[in-house]
Amino acid sequence: MKQILFIFIGLAVIIFLLGISGVFYIIGETHQVVVTQFGQPIGTPITKAGLHFKMPFIQQANYFDKWILEWDGEPNQIPTKDKRYILVDTTARWKIVDALKFLQSVGNERGGQARLDDIIDSATRDAVTNQNLVEAVRNTNRIMEQKAKATENDSMGQVEELEKIDYGREHLTRAILEEASKIVPQYGIELIDVRIKRINYVSEVQKKVFERMISERKRAAEQYLSEGEGKKAEIEGTRAKELNQIQSEAYRVAEEIKGKADAEATNIYADAYNKSPEFYAFLKTLETYKNTIDETTTLILTTDSEYLKYLKTAGENLN
Repeated sequence: MKQILFIFIGLAVIIFLLGISGVFYIIGETHQVVVTQFGQPIGTPITKAGLHFKMPFIQQANYFDKWILEWDGEPNQIPTKDKRYILVDTTARWKIVDALKFLQSVGNERGGQARLDDIIDSATRDAVTNQNLVEAVRNTNRIMEQKAKATENDSMGQVEELEKIDYGREHLTRAILEEASKIVPQYGIELIDVRIKRINYVSEVQKKVFERMISERKRAAEQYLSEGEGKKAEIEGTRAKELNQIQSEAYRVAEEIKGKADAEATNIYADAYNKSPEFYAFLKTLETYKNTIDETTTLILTTDSEYLKYLKTAGENLN
């Protein structure tokens, strides 16, 4: 029993020594390994997951990722074809497809990121400088079509003219990807995709751009205000015209009613006069007395004045 125990202990010690000496190494599903001996690669990259062996002490396992990696560059100041200085911030996705070539050319992932900095930034600069700013901002001319439709439906007038694009942002990023993809294979890298994250004016230009935008918006506001005042004047003119027409028609109708009423009153008076002329004359005379004579009135009349007709009669009746 003691001999068997010593054998097990001996085997455990040997396995432990082999383990710490680096004979065994494990490759996961997301990694690949290039074995080097005294810094020089030995054989081809090992991509199969599992337990593997190497010579202890003199050989080393260099691990590299198999999954897609992220590259995120620094914003670069780039002039466009129409002389607009902008900051372009790009990002990319890449992976190591040839670990041996990658190890020999850039050494490690940090070296690969540094090499991508140069390659993608250069391709981005070439693509942006060959196009106008609008090509890096928009993908389609859809906004122009929408504004054109809005102009047709908007009675207020015109919309701001926009520059038409020929390629667009998507085409620009494809050009960057295509240009960079020609270079990266020599480093064992495959470039999956490149995208422009953000575009902005440099600080020196940004202030002037904002001032121009404010000026354009003020001009548009003044145009709408002017058109609104014109509409207001047109509406008020129509209102005044219609009001005059209504008042004129109302005055005509009122005068017709008054004329008819006066005619009817005249007929009534005439009928009454014809029925009793003396009584009518008597009433009209009394009205005249009422309207012309008061406590302070002094009249000097001849004895045969018509004005005294009923007064004489009244005096004779009293006598």
